[in-house]
Order: sequence, then C-alpha cells, then structure tokens
Amino acid sequence: MIRFEKVIKRFGRQQVLKGIDLTIERGHRVALVGSNGAGKTTLIRCLLGEYICAGRVSVNGLDPRQHRSEVLIRVGFVPQLPPPLKMPVGQLMRFAADVCQADMGRMVDVAARLGLTLEGFRHQPFVKLSGGQKQKLLIAIALGRDSELLVLDEPAANLDPDARHVFFSLLAEKQGTAAMLVSSHRLDEVAPLVNRVVELDQGRVALDDHVADLVDLDSRLRCSVRLLRPEPAFARAIADWGFSSDDGLRWQGLVAGPDRLRFLGVLSRYAALLAHISMDEEGARDRLQEAANG
Repeated sequence: MIRFEKVIKRFGRQQVLKGIDLTIERGHRVALVGSNGAGKTTLIRCLLGEYICAGRVSVNGLDPRQHRSEVLIRVGFVPQLPPPLKMPVGQLMRFAADVCQADMGRMVDVAARLGLTLEGFRHQPFVKLSGGQKQKLLIAIALGRDSELLVLDEPAANLDPDARHVFFSLLAEKQGTAAMLVSSHRLDEVAPLVNRVVELDQGRVALDDHVADLVDLDSRLRCSVRLLRPEPAFARAIADWGFSSDDGLRWQGLVAGPDRLRFLGVLSRYAALLAHISMDEEGARDRLQEAANG
C-alpha cells in the first residue's frame, strides 16, 4: 500500500533522510519512533506530498506529489501541532468534508464521542480552541470518514483519559480496513497500539520489527492502587486519570488497555509509596468463568 524506495531528502547541505526503504501494507499498525531530528516528520511530509524528495514514494501506486488530491482523499492525518487556522469550527468541518467527499455528520458524531459537542463551538475560530479541543476536532475530521491510511503524529498527547479510550476504540474500528502510521518520540506511548515498530536514527531505518498484537484497542482495565500513606502529589496525578478515593489511601479507576504502560509509568514515580496494585481487564473474569463452565 505504502512504499518508500531509496528515499533521500536534503535541506541545503543537510541530508535528513538517507535512502529509506520501507513498505507498509493494509492492516499494519506501525509505530514510527526515534529521537527528535531522526527524520520522522520529514518522512511523513514526503508521504503526504508536501516535500520533493529523491527516490520514490507511492500510496497504492500513486505518487503523492503528482496525484496529491487522489492520495490525500484516502488519508486521515492528525498532525502533532494543530495549524493556526482562524476559520470557524463549523466552516472548517464543512470544508474538510467537502474536500474529502465525506459526510460531515459522521465527523460531528466522532467529535461528540470524544466529548466535543460542536453546538457550543460551531462559530468559534479553530485557533481559539484549547489544545485538547483542537486535537479532538482534528481526530474527528481524520477518523469520521473512510480512510485507507491513517497518519497520526503524537495523536493522543492532549487528550484526557476518557477521550483517549474513545480514540483507541475508534482506531479499533479501523484496524481491519486501514494502514496506520503512528509517529512518536516515545515508544511506550504508542507500543500497545501497534503490531510493528520502525525506528529511525539519523535518517536511516535502524529497526523494523513486527511485534505481538496482543492488546485489544477497545479494552479497559479496572485498576486499584493502595498507598502506604496519603500523598497530595500522588492524589493530583492520579485524579487526572479519573481515579477517586475515600481516604487518600485506596484509589479506584479505569484505564484504557493501550494506556497501561503509560499509567504504570505514572505510578513508577511514586514507587516508594505503593503498597498494592491490581489491574483486571473488564469482562475478563466473566469470559474465564464462561470458558470454565463451557
């Protein structure tokens, strides 16, 4: 579906991409990782036809520079940095739907699932939205239509835990019909979302590895954390995840399955305070009991 063949990109004397060879097929969910300056964003911009490069880039056999409209109509793109658009939100969604030949109603529905009801923002300029609101709107535009390729650059960075779970559920609905390229500088942020990891280092592919596809993108974990003593800093951190406690010692809440590593990373900051942690997938016990009875 996507092919990079000997792709080289220079900016003046600096060679950013140094002969990239890469093929991504439908059903692949690829984490594109690497440190800042490794070439991730440059590779994505070559894929989207924004840059002229040496070598060959193709999407379903089409060059994204020569056939940009035909390629982009099949691509759902969520950038890391929202564009500084002054266009009102309602007008932006109508424009995006027209360009993509999509149903604006589906985009509005996805935005609502993410917790962004457009009635309150329809006439507000996009640039005036909060970071989280911009991210939800861009995700709604990208996922609220039929896309064969999803290109996601740090896609969940500004989302609250509930919106992250909805976002992962939306990806689960697409995983059988689309290829996904998820860019991040941190593998732990995206590892549970993908079945393949491609690492760039100084403009070259340093690693290309298929990984176990074990995490249900739509799953949730019921979590319990018990502390040795109350700690205000921990209370503030875990409250951001929607957890609650009656006594400051025992905390309960839900974590999206793909967020388990990220959540454990938060807990690791308070390792000396932890007395007990449990994480059980919702419905897992019922499935085990049914299997035992069957």
